[in-house]
Amino acid sequence: MKRLAPAFFFITIVVLMISKLQIPLSQQVNSSKSNTSHLIVAHRGASGHAPEHTIASYKLGEKVNGSYIEIDLQISKDGHLVAMHDETVDRTTNGTGFVKDMTLNEIKKLDAGSWFNDMYPKYADEAFKELEVPTLEEIFQTFGKEANYYIETKSPIIYRNMEEKLLELLDIYQLTSHNDDSNHVIIQSFSSESLEKIHELNPNIPLVQLLAYTDKACISDKQLAAIKKYAIGIAPNFQSIDQAYVEKARKSGLDIHPYTINDEEEMENALLWGVNGVFTNNPELFQNVLNTFNRSEKKDGKISK
Repeated sequence: MKRLAPAFFFITIVVLMISKLQIPLSQQVNSSKSNTSHLIVAHRGASGHAPEHTIASYKLGEKVNGSYIEIDLQISKDGHLVAMHDETVDRTTNGTGFVKDMTLNEIKKLDAGSWFNDMYPKYADEAFKELEVPTLEEIFQTFGKEANYYIETKSPIIYRNMEEKLLELLDIYQLTSHNDDSNHVIIQSFSSESLEKIHELNPNIPLVQLLAYTDKACISDKQLAAIKKYAIGIAPNFQSIDQAYVEKARKSGLDIHPYTINDEEEMENALLWGVNGVFTNNPELFQNVLNTFNRSEKKDGKISK
């Protein structure tokens, strides 16, 4: 029996490793903020109710059950990663110009909240006036390991070493490492080159390939196989996909997180089609739809997707 002990131990370890590999990687990411197997990505924070990509929007996203804070990245002239969707500051601040041509000090002087009060008076709040554009580091300092982050490398072809800067900050704040269990982050991009670079630098970070379609979405087995080499999922625009598209992606072994779904009926359809998560400006609404969907599945004796 003593001779069998090492072999038994080895077999046990292998079985445990295989069982873990059978779990979708997106579910291996820290899920302390989510009470479901579906990812609820607070699109630019709870941007339907607060100025996008501000600390206020991120806090509201967490409050209303967003399981992931979505952050778009740009880089300032002096090399700081900042949360901004557009390459320019024009749309979401009182300033003008490209982020890459402005220092962090110049960006910090901008008002990133008053525009929201003017555009959405129903949700206007005096506290939104004079909000700052946050750096990625400030976001990590505010939310730490209690949050999960869904980060997009925006326009990486414009910004040299964006990926290295991002991974360096993730390491400093211990939000990811070279093992799956400590990941608090998923990284997404429209740039396959950017994702492949990150995968080479740290192959254990879950990556998602963003896809944009102008007409009805179509994806080949060859494309899915190529994406699967570096990513755990895809994120297409919801308006262009259908159930067959979702099922094909899932059958290939990839997760699917469509963007951006704010309509209740569309949320229901997405769940019926079998998506693993959604990007939404209204995390609270999706949580309510998801709760109803899960109750219905249990009532019908089905296992939730």
